[in-house]
Formats: sequence, C-alpha cells, structure tokens
Amino acid sequence: MTNLSPKISELARPRPPMGDTNYLDALNAPQREAVEALDGPVLVLAGAGTGKTRVLTTRFAHLLAMSKARPWEILSVTFTNKAAREMRNRVAALVGESAEGIPWLGTFHSISAKVLRKHAELVGLKSNFTILDTDDQIRLLKQVILAENIDVKRWTPRHMAGLIDNWKNRGLGPDKISQSDGWSFANGKGAKVYEIYQQRLKTLNAVDFGDLLLHTLGIFLKHEDVLAEYTRKFKYMLVDEYQDTNVCQYLWLRLLARGSNNLCVVGDDDQSIYGWRGAEVDNILRFEKDFPGAKVVRLEQNYRSTGHILAAASKLITANEDRLGKTLWTDEDGGEKVKVFGVWDGEAEAIAAVEEIENWYSKHNAYADCAVLVRASRQMRAFEERFIQLGLPYRVVGGPRFFERLEVRDAHAYMRVIASDADDLAFERIVNTPKRGIGATSVQKLQQAARQLDLPLLSTARQLIQTDEITGKARTGLRALLTDIDHWRQMAETTKHAELAELVLDESGYTAMWQADKSPQAEGRLENLKELVQAMAEFDDLESYLEHVALVSERETGPSDDQISLMTLHAAKGLEFPLVILPGWEESVFPSQMALDENGNRALEEERRLAYVGLTRARQQAIIYFAANRQIYGRWQAVLPSRFVDELPPEHVEAKAETGYYGQQGNAGGGMADIVSGSSYDSPGWRRFQASKTRNKTIEGSAKAVAKPGAGGFCIGERIFHQKFGYGRIKAMDGDKVEVTFEKAGIKKLMVGFLEKPENL
Repeated sequence: MTNLSPKISELARPRPPMGDTNYLDALNAPQREAVEALDGPVLVLAGAGTGKTRVLTTRFAHLLAMSKARPWEILSVTFTNKAAREMRNRVAALVGESAEGIPWLGTFHSISAKVLRKHAELVGLKSNFTILDTDDQIRLLKQVILAENIDVKRWTPRHMAGLIDNWKNRGLGPDKISQSDGWSFANGKGAKVYEIYQQRLKTLNAVDFGDLLLHTLGIFLKHEDVLAEYTRKFKYMLVDEYQDTNVCQYLWLRLLARGSNNLCVVGDDDQSIYGWRGAEVDNILRFEKDFPGAKVVRLEQNYRSTGHILAAASKLITANEDRLGKTLWTDEDGGEKVKVFGVWDGEAEAIAAVEEIENWYSKHNAYADCAVLVRASRQMRAFEERFIQLGLPYRVVGGPRFFERLEVRDAHAYMRVIASDADDLAFERIVNTPKRGIGATSVQKLQQAARQLDLPLLSTARQLIQTDEITGKARTGLRALLTDIDHWRQMAETTKHAELAELVLDESGYTAMWQADKSPQAEGRLENLKELVQAMAEFDDLESYLEHVALVSERETGPSDDQISLMTLHAAKGLEFPLVILPGWEESVFPSQMALDENGNRALEEERRLAYVGLTRARQQAIIYFAANRQIYGRWQAVLPSRFVDELPPEHVEAKAETGYYGQQGNAGGGMADIVSGSSYDSPGWRRFQASKTRNKTIEGSAKAVAKPGAGGFCIGERIFHQKFGYGRIKAMDGDKVEVTFEKAGIKKLMVGFLEKPENL
C-alpha cells in the first residue's frame, strides 16, 4: 500500500474507539443494533423519517473505529450523487478526516465507471471511453435506425432508447433479448437494432449509462479473477435505498457479496415507487432468502411526522400484501388529524388548497414549508394559475412550469399563428414541428427573404412557394402547412377555440407525433395537452386566452428562497415539509388507471406505496382533496373518491366539505363528513370496490348529496341557481348540457342535473 495518499494512510492507522464510541449515544436502540451488527448479512428496514442516513454513516464510522476495515475496504453505494456527497461528508465529520480518503463511496454508476475504466479492454473498450448523454444516445440510435431502413417517425429513437434502457436494467445484452422483446420495436427488429447500436458504441469507444453497470456485470460473470479481486477488496458493503435496485444492480451486488458476505442493505419496501423505471421491490422482499441467516432490524421510530399522520399512513399501507411489515410511531403528540376535504371540481380544489396555504402563512409560517404533491404533472396547471393570480411565490420541482413545458409552448405557437399573420417567433417554432421536411437551410432562406421583402415569415412563405428559392420536400411541406393554417383560420370563425385547438393538434400531426413517441415522457405530454385544451375552454375566445397566457408569464414571481413547492409524488421522495397538500385522490387519477390497466394488482400496490410516501412527507399537517366531478373537454363527469381514502383510519382523519363548494351551510344534505364516514369508510362496496352496482349507486348518491339536482324542464333564458356559481340565466342548451351566464361567475358549461329553480329553494 505504499502508493496510498497521506490522507488514506492516516485513516489506515489503528485508532482508538473514538472516545469510547460516544457517537453511538445519539442512536436509539434499533439504530444502535443496526450499527453494531457488523458481521454477516443485515437488512435494515428503515421507515420514513426513521434516521436511515444516520445509521449508514455511523455504521461506516463504526467499522473504522472497531478496526474491522480500512476506508478503501468498504464499498458504500447510494442512488444519487447528492446522497453520496451527504454521506461522504457525514462520515468524514464522524471520523475527523478528509472526505477524499473514502474512495469507494458513490452511486452505482460512478463506482461501475471506476471498475470499467480499469478493465475496459475486457469488453472491447479503451480506458478513456466516452460516456454518452441522452442527446448523443438519441442521435446515434437515429443513425442506426435510418441505416436499417426503418421509418424513424413511426419507430422513434427515443422509443428505442427507452427499450434499451429497460433491457440493460434487466441485465440483458443483445444476445439475451427474447423474441417477444425484439418484437416491441419495428416488427421484430428490436434485437438487431440493439446489437448494431452496441457495436457502434464500441467503434466510438463509448458507453451509455446503462452500459456502465451492464459491462461491469459482464466482466464479473466472465472473468472470475477480476471478480475475486473485488470480493477480496471489499470486506464490507453498505447499500442505501435497496428497494429501488433493478435486476442488473441486484446481480452486481450479489456477485460482490460472495466474498465476505458482509452486506448491509438499508431500505423500505413500503417506499418502493419506481417500478416504472425498472426497480424491483422483490429484491428487498427476498433478502432473507438470498442471504440465509440475515439479521433484520426494523427502524420504526419516526422523527418527522405527528402521531395522527403516521397512524393514517401505517393503516393505509397495511392493505398491501407484498410487504415485510412494520409500524411507524413517534414520541411526539398526536398533532392535527389528517384532513380529507371533498370539493366540487378541480378549480375549487385549487382555491381551497391555496386558502389553506394562505392561512398557514398568516400564522407567521413560511411558504417554503408548504408543498403540493400531485400524482400527474397535468394537475399542476390549476394550482399554478391560482398561485399566479394571487401573486404567491412558487417553484415547480423536477420540471418546468406548466406554461413553460415544450408541448404547451408548441400548442400555443400553433394558436398564435392562427390568431396573427405577424407572429414570426410562433411560426418559426411550428414550421417543422412535427417534421415536414423544412430543414434549417430552408428556414434560413425564408428569414433572409422576409428581411429583404420587409414582410412577416408567414406572408413571405406564401410568396416563396410560388418560386424556386425553396424546392423539393421543403416546398411541399411549407405549402401543406400554409393550406392547413388557412383551413384552421376559416374554422376559427365558426368553431369554439378549445375545439379548434384539439382539431389543430390532431390535423397538424402534433398529437400523433407524441403518440408515436414511446418514451416515458410522452404520455405525460399528451395528458398536458388535454389539460391545456380544457384550460382554454374556460375563456370566452382565443384572443382572451392568449392574452391570459402572456400575462401569466409576465406576472411570474422572481427567484426567492421562500416559495411553495409544487411537484409530483415521485419527485417528493426523500423530502419533507411541515404542510403537505395532496390533491386529486380520485379513482382513475390516483390510483392511476393507466398503471392499473398495464400491471394490475402489482401496480395498485405501488400506487398505494406512493400514497404512503405522500402522507409521510408531512411533518405537521397533511390535507387530502378529492372532487365530486371533473370537467374534461367541457363535459362534467361524476368521479369516485380514491379507494385510498377508504383505507384511511377514521379515528385519525377529519373529513368534511369545504364551505361554499357543497352548499350554503358547507354540508349540503348531510355533508361530506357523512359521505366519507358513511359510504367511504363503512360500505363494503366502497372498501372493496368490486360491485359495479354499489359503485354506481355511490356515485349517484354522492352527486345528489352534493348537487341536489332539480326535476329538469329548463329552457333557454330561464333564471336558475347553482350551488357554487350562484344565480344566472341559461344561454344555450345541448341535451343534458347547458351554457349559463352567471351574475358573478360569468359563462360556464354545466350538466343540467346540477341546476335548480329559484322557486324550489
């Protein structure tokens, strides 16, 4: 070891047990048990907020203090660079040395890269290989797909990249792809494209992120001497977030653990929420079978949330069958019960939730203490608009704000071109989106001509398609686009702007572009486009909507540390907030119907784990919302509260209707407290969610309790009353749908069943 740096050599010296191991005094009994169980396999089941990071870092320090291993003999694996930095710094603080002297603490990918650099020639690479980012990977795949004469519009490189990533997560090289897997791309050409792509990577002396693990796994499997080198090197192994490991990571770890068998994994089967990107909850569930004699330590004392929040979350998660089982508890007082509010619709949900945040802030709390956690990004739009309307500071975590999203900006550009001949920026954005054969050279010619003629791009394009400046596919594509724009403008004279937007997105091929894109983001983009069309329907015309969008962008608050956090539930894992808002707890929204359709009960259990994660992000207050109905493309639909609402324990929940959303008294015919505590908690039909007859009856009963529908017989011009919007007159009727001009709320589209005659009040 003569080549070791002074820092590492310093750490290698025998050291006293760090002041009689007084660092252990800060641990509770189970934490200490997990730290001191140094030899043999150990599974630490660490519930939310139970101090798992403290256990990992203290265990690392304890191994050094007890002279069980030197720093370079401990492999410590995390999932993110942030987690690795935090752990590295904590360990360094405990042992009183530089964090640079801990060489094998990092992410799966960073550690694999280090191993692969040393043994690159064993997989046909040089040690100075390049690691491709996603953009480079997509460009390379596009070249391969085109070379195989595959329609790149139908079978997109992004789709193929997603398939390859999935295969590599499962530890599958091109030679291991099954026939059914191969048929998932280009009618059976998936395996061949994968093989050619891997060959091209080797030619370029490059790897993608999936290769870092896959190549290293291959080296360990095929070269026993190399595997033996690392099994001898690593006397102890620590793994964080074990429930999130995929098949490739699992095999990688099992091979390295062959040597000492001193593998300690920390994780929570109840927080395994990344199955959609390859995580296998079974890895943690079968740990005791994989490592016979493993010691299991449960960390159940929570240092984050109040008693009511923990009790509600613990009861909810017991509905899952595939779990090892634990119950969180706390020394803290019960605190406030989990609130479950029934509201009228998505707009009312945003209004009610933001009122709760404002009430919180008025009590000298910070906006940064508040988080709104949604199941799908499309749910953010209503909250963003409410924040902006009231001037409240907020940030979208893990992605752009709704109106800044790529697909929303593209859709707006189409509508701006229809509204104005002179909007060059919008025209440039959509001229070749989706692809029409109008490349950068043609656009440049168009811009040059526009400057010479002193005309907008659209007007210039009308002239150039009559000449030879632009030829071939570019001229054909440009002519087709101009024809479409003229058609849409004509349609705009007789078609409502929301319907027109839907038509434009379909006829332009924009919707089809995302439908053909099989990347994980594509489905979310399509959902955001649906949400956008719905948002447009709330405005009188296209001009007023576009003006609103412009003002929204102008009024966005500047950077501030005191901001409300808005994010998806997946992005919230690992975070905590004093106040957590959980909207959209309705069937088909949460749990996600798409997830259930694809993976059945396995998906349901992951959705329930996601609900558990959402609840356990809250330290002081957790507020759940569900709507009685949702408006989709201007049509009202009665919706059921999520089955997860049914699974919450009544003794730890406060359920009620928001005043003004369910009637003048805030309870409207018994109130949401009765609906929730009766139908939701006690009815087997709600609890098991099996009998369709019971479900339909429940929907009908909830609608009656909320809306008190009248007997019908309405006519145009008649004065009516609505529980939420007040008094108004019927402007138009279409079957069971009406358009009403309200005295205070403006024009709204509603189902006739939600209207009442003033004389009947």
